[in-house]
Amino acid sequence: MNVLLLRPQPGNDRFGLGPFFRVEPLGLEYIGAALRNNGHRVTIADLRFRPEAATWVRRTRPRMVGISCLHSLEFERVLETAREVRLASPEAFIVVGGHAAAAFPAPLEHDPIDAIVVDDGEEALPLLAACLEQGGALGRVPALRLKTGDGWISTPPLAERTSLDVVPLPARDLVQRHRSGYHCLLFKPVWLIETARGCPHRCSFCSVWQLYGRTCRERSIAAVVEDFATCGDAVFVADDLFWHNPDRSLELAAALKRRGVYKRWILVQTRTDLIRRSGELMAAWRPLAKDFDIFLGLESASDNGLAGLSKDADIGDSIEAVRIARELRYGINGNFLVDPDWEEAQFLELWDFVERHGLQRAGFTILTPLPGTDYYQSELARTAGQPWANFDMHHLLWEPRLGAERFFELYAETWRRSILNTAGNKGLMDWVRQVRLAQIPYIIRVLRRTQRMMKPAEYLREHREGRCRALHIPCEGEK
Repeated sequence: MNVLLLRPQPGNDRFGLGPFFRVEPLGLEYIGAALRNNGHRVTIADLRFRPEAATWVRRTRPRMVGISCLHSLEFERVLETAREVRLASPEAFIVVGGHAAAAFPAPLEHDPIDAIVVDDGEEALPLLAACLEQGGALGRVPALRLKTGDGWISTPPLAERTSLDVVPLPARDLVQRHRSGYHCLLFKPVWLIETARGCPHRCSFCSVWQLYGRTCRERSIAAVVEDFATCGDAVFVADDLFWHNPDRSLELAAALKRRGVYKRWILVQTRTDLIRRSGELMAAWRPLAKDFDIFLGLESASDNGLAGLSKDADIGDSIEAVRIARELRYGINGNFLVDPDWEEAQFLELWDFVERHGLQRAGFTILTPLPGTDYYQSELARTAGQPWANFDMHHLLWEPRLGAERFFELYAETWRRSILNTAGNKGLMDWVRQVRLAQIPYIIRVLRRTQRMMKPAEYLREHREGRCRALHIPCEGEK
């Protein structure tokens, strides 16, 4: 069977660090490998590059088209992509999967989508493809929301969580045509690697642990080492919580060293309290790359703020984690959450914390109730009428305590205190000197796009237009 797997263009990346991150569709590569293992002919098309979906449909003539939906802000764009596919191929079976689709499928339960995968796809998609090929009963395929003549139904769940070693390695050759376009921060091209999936913690703003029931599954050491060894020189590890299992992490570091794996750059994501209690582990991993960056969810500048997010860590953990990491020559990138219900004092507290601890390499996102979380359910009344594209953690979904104008003045000032402000301590030429000659156009283009985050009027214009649309009234300047 011919199968086409699509990564749509997310659409809304006017704000935030999206321009710095365009990574390969790793989930589709794993699913592509699983489908190949079952004899299917697979094409992956990354629609963030040209051409459009209809062209790929005409080229590949697929029986099944899978569309990834990684974040709730993509819901509308995924539906648009499905409509485009349906026009180009009325007979194709269209299935959507990915984190956002699995965590909160309801917004996708529309024509022209035929099914939504509500668990990991490496096992479910091959079963679905086999059923379509053999003319079997689709209702027996597990882990789906399935469109029927009587409406949408849920099929039985998978018997157990899919082992991450069902597919040993992702089919990276399926995106080779796009490889030079995958980048992360200062590095291009970048390879994405997953060593584990899930998280046992309970942060209120996160849907990962709620989707996976606070579990964490791991790939075998042998598979991870092979993946590292066969990837390129710049690696972003996609695990939600790297170094979660200390014994396994030490074993993996030793295995990579035995294999002679050494990278130009590695980026991982983890927690502050984990770093604080894992000095030996951190020391063991540091020799594996020339530059080794850690992304930390710092979230708040106070213990009260962290407690309100169910972070189960404190400010002491943040301060000590940064100290340990810097002592071992790790680079620290972080993120703080800015609550729409803040008063000015909380902004001042954040600015002081960033300055005192040298955390200018941080991002600042607006606390957003993401679908698939209890927080989203509790804020339904306040988010009513908002388009999904605004769930990007850079738009306000309700009027803030300070009023939108003052809030955005303070929010833009927060970004101006970051390293991304080319009018600040690190100018454009300082950035340019950090990259290879061929990457200069890329870094200039990205930095120019990010400067709008320092301008309150940019946020305010979109916020007011969004309110007008929600209230069905003309905006200023419209007839």
